[in-house]
Amino acid sequence: MKYTTLPNTNIEVSKICLGSMTWGNQNTEQEGHAQLDYALENGVNFVDTAELYPVPADAATQGRTSKIIGTWLKKTGQRDKIVLASKIAGVGDYTAHIRTTGFSAEAINEAVNNELKRLQTDYIDLFQLHWPERETNYFGVRDYKHNPNDAWQDNFNEVLNTLNGIIKSGKVRHVGVSNERSWGVMRYLEESKTHNLPRMATIQNPYSLLNRTFESDLAEVSMRERIGLLAYSPMASGSLSGKYMDGRMPKNSRFDLFPRFSGRYSSPQANQAVKAYFKIAEAHGLNLAQMALAFVNQQPFVTSNIIGATNLKQLKDNIASIYMVLSDVVLDEINAVQVAIPNPAP
Repeated sequence: MKYTTLPNTNIEVSKICLGSMTWGNQNTEQEGHAQLDYALENGVNFVDTAELYPVPADAATQGRTSKIIGTWLKKTGQRDKIVLASKIAGVGDYTAHIRTTGFSAEAINEAVNNELKRLQTDYIDLFQLHWPERETNYFGVRDYKHNPNDAWQDNFNEVLNTLNGIIKSGKVRHVGVSNERSWGVMRYLEESKTHNLPRMATIQNPYSLLNRTFESDLAEVSMRERIGLLAYSPMASGSLSGKYMDGRMPKNSRFDLFPRFSGRYSSPQANQAVKAYFKIAEAHGLNLAQMALAFVNQQPFVTSNIIGATNLKQLKDNIASIYMVLSDVVLDEINAVQVAIPNPAP
């Protein structure tokens, strides 16, 4: 395994992070525990969850993922071996079953305290804001369109002050953002610097061969301001394994079980790009999934690559991507596809 540190901290994390959003829905508690065991045995010390998991978000299942991690921590006593990240859900119809109060002080404290109980731990290493409260372009929205009637009011300082109190209490060590844009990241950093408040260490956003929009401006923010990307959906929800090519729909696959998640990855352009990447992998004797993950692993702005798997074979293959180094020839061919078919699944 390869390791790095969360920016501006002394916390060492594996370049591969174990994602967990299928545990409690597609995966059982036993399967989640088996993934944790295998990941830790193979050098992965970074685990990411969220209060709304598993996905799809539902009142009946909300919190199950963190509970599965919690029972594993209690059973194994390995809390000191794990860097644990979680998130507070943003506002919207999708999470109205959790709360509708946004990032108020009460909401943030409630989210942290409930996660600590589910996770059966006294502290969370990295606590993230799952998506912005304001209206902006995230979750597959390609371009920003301003809504003058957006009811959100600037509360960056208030949020950071609340997080500051939680950090001082010892319940959280560091904080980060997720599904955030450049303006939001810079506003948080501005408030942190001006008022001596906690600094966002990371940004958890989608990044893959099918979605390199992070490179347009956030990559510069990441490098110049030292806020590391925790890349999620590096496999584009499994599309970059090639299993959905030519209209295939494997039984019990994510898109088979949850068809509404397939839309952004099923366009003609996305399918064309996957085929092009498959040809590159085939020509160089590479596994497509591992090539896709290795591409993410090699980016200088990536602190850790959040992989997800529904079985141990997938997990083993995904973790093994850390040992693959893509040549300049392969990278040039990948970049040629990006030029021809830019970001087909943002």
